[in-house]
Amino acid sequence: MPEPRTPRAATSPGLCANPRPPGERAALLYELGSASLLTEPATTVNHLRAALDEPIADPELRHNIVYRLSQVLAHSDRLREASETLAQEIKVTGDARVRLRMQSEQFMWDAFRADEPDSPSRSRRLTRLADRLTGRDLTERYVIGLRAWDATLRGEPAHIGVGHAERALAGGIGWAEADRGFEVPVLVALTFMYADRPGRTEELFAAGIADFERQGWYGGHLSFGYSLLAYVRYRRGRLAEAEDFGRAGLRLAERVGPDTPAHWYAVGILIEILLARGRLAEAAQTAEDYNFAAPFPAAVVFPDAQAVYGELLLARGLTKEAVAELSSAGWRLDPRGMRNPSWCPWQLHLARAQLHEAPELAEATALEAVSRARQFGAPSAIGQALRAAADVTCPGPARVELLEESVSHLERSPAAYELACALVSLGTELRKAGRPRESAERLYRGLEAAVQCGADGLVETARDQLAAAGLRPRRLHSAETETLTARERAAATLAARGDTAAAIADELATDEATVVRLLSAVYRKVGTDPAGLAAALGEAASADV
Repeated sequence: MPEPRTPRAATSPGLCANPRPPGERAALLYELGSASLLTEPATTVNHLRAALDEPIADPELRHNIVYRLSQVLAHSDRLREASETLAQEIKVTGDARVRLRMQSEQFMWDAFRADEPDSPSRSRRLTRLADRLTGRDLTERYVIGLRAWDATLRGEPAHIGVGHAERALAGGIGWAEADRGFEVPVLVALTFMYADRPGRTEELFAAGIADFERQGWYGGHLSFGYSLLAYVRYRRGRLAEAEDFGRAGLRLAERVGPDTPAHWYAVGILIEILLARGRLAEAAQTAEDYNFAAPFPAAVVFPDAQAVYGELLLARGLTKEAVAELSSAGWRLDPRGMRNPSWCPWQLHLARAQLHEAPELAEATALEAVSRARQFGAPSAIGQALRAAADVTCPGPARVELLEESVSHLERSPAAYELACALVSLGTELRKAGRPRESAERLYRGLEAAVQCGADGLVETARDQLAAAGLRPRRLHSAETETLTARERAAATLAARGDTAAAIADELATDEATVVRLLSAVYRKVGTDPAGLAAALGEAASADV
């Protein structure tokens, strides 16, 4: 069904009362539309469409109107119209650089379209274009940034997306550039998060949000900023902070209005956070309060709204309904080449939902997700997928092995909450396997990590498992700080120069297991994986000066 079009209001009382020359009239309508961008989207669309109906002698003004109109259409969940607006203008634009700019904008909105007709073809065209660009100006850097994001969605090896993201940032790519959207800078920043370098993402977000505030942009722009920062904190396992940012983002999104991408982002992210904190009833109530259910948005949002809804259904024990929603999400995303389980873990939740009715299918679904995660290569992605595979594997040695491998990957990532989940699961299985000493060590570590994350539901699970093992939860250490201890910094410095865990253990006069735990704390605090450690330590040192 075609999306309803906002009735066009080509004039306003002020414009009628004071007739202006044609060129000035288009310029004034453009300024009026710009003033209401993302605070009154329908008004902006009206003004900008009216401006395009006017005779426009200045090509630059016309191009700016087209750019701005495509932006507001996209943010009103009318991505097809945004793409078509640019496509029409590309056909009549003679300036090669302007045409490249419009192509980059069209690439971006098509990437967000849930109904894009041929996503793999766009990916191939984008790859060919980005690979021959040098990043000499902002338009080229935007194209390269889009290539980084496309690599992330498709699950190409993480270093490919990171490499393109670094290329895009090399010449500068601000969040509040004149006549530019903020989407590409945000996507570049999130590329680092999915590649297990959320510390870098947060640095870019802090600078970007400061840009918004300096410009006085407190509507949709700031809502996206806070909501996505909440998502970064969630993925790092800082759940209390994530909830605060998530609620701030939702308050701002409510000003923009329901059924807009900003609103879908804000509600979906908050539900994810509440589920991780163990507050199922509150998550379900949030979904009901904000009508978070089908029909889902025309825009591709992240976390994917339908996958979050499926996860919520699964958490409520509605497995058949969860299978339907999660399968639907897969049918929608897979043909588009969006197969990275780190970006959208629909397969992980689907496998758990399938277990009740089709255990063999559940195992196949989970193993396919593990294969995709290994291709992407980020430690958190592999560890999370392995834990899902363990959840649908029969209890016994095979499940223990999957969980041990999951923990080993997650210890090399900044994903504190996922590590806590894997440790508690592993401790539980070791207890059932009659290995009490190993079980206790994992459960105590998992409990402490869950407390530090603010994952109250997981804390209760860990306490129950300790009680079942006849153990008391020991007094927890004080809350973890962001500052590296002297031993953590020493281990990190040695690891960054390429030393093995065995060599670091010799240098620090300790054992390899202790080194693994020290480095795991480093990755969580600094916000990186081993591949990004040297750069992250350099940036941290610079910040301390």
